[in-house]
Amino acid sequence: MTEMQKKMQELISQEELDRAFDARFPKEMQVKLRAAKVAVAGIGGLGSNIAVMLARSGVGHLLLVDFDVVDVTNLNRQMYFISQLGKPKTEALLETLYQINPYLTYETVQTKVTPDNVKELFGGYPIVCEAFDKPDQKAMLVRELLMQCPDATVVSGNGMAGYADTNAIKTRQMMRRLYVCGDQSTDVGDGIGLIAPRVAACAAHEANKVLQLIMEK
Repeated sequence: MTEMQKKMQELISQEELDRAFDARFPKEMQVKLRAAKVAVAGIGGLGSNIAVMLARSGVGHLLLVDFDVVDVTNLNRQMYFISQLGKPKTEALLETLYQINPYLTYETVQTKVTPDNVKELFGGYPIVCEAFDKPDQKAMLVRELLMQCPDATVVSGNGMAGYADTNAIKTRQMMRRLYVCGDQSTDVGDGIGLIAPRVAACAAHEANKVLQLIMEK
């Protein structure tokens, strides 16, 4: 147990958190969420927001995978803070998640995902959120997950740049084990990059699809 986790558990008991969940979620839903295992590949703009939403929802076991450190350019859209600059994202996000729910199980791996380690990292997870930045890396991970992890359902995100209508962001089932959240266009060509509202909206789509998949099992 880390010092942060221990400190948060001293501030609030498991029973207090359980009572709070009882007031919001049906017991059957709580049981399914607590038993669920979800992996988040990439914890930048999409992944850090997804992880926070899943932790707030009570998903029992989260795997967080990323190789990067917190940079000042992340602060406009990612779930990080000035005090965390220079820290590995896995370490920084873990601090935040412990302050949301210190009684869940969080596993972090600081590494770069390649075709060679996809099965080792994600083979035991029935739901994997793809949350990479670069299109080629997104395509690689989705391809390898579908090929190497036959029991995994993949929830992927794309096309969320700019400040266009958030209603254009939708969740679509592309294959039996693949859901893609995002829109069909991008403002990047107009010199508009990734900013908080649409990134968070796409992350919410991914997190919500994860909850749907958990409840349907």
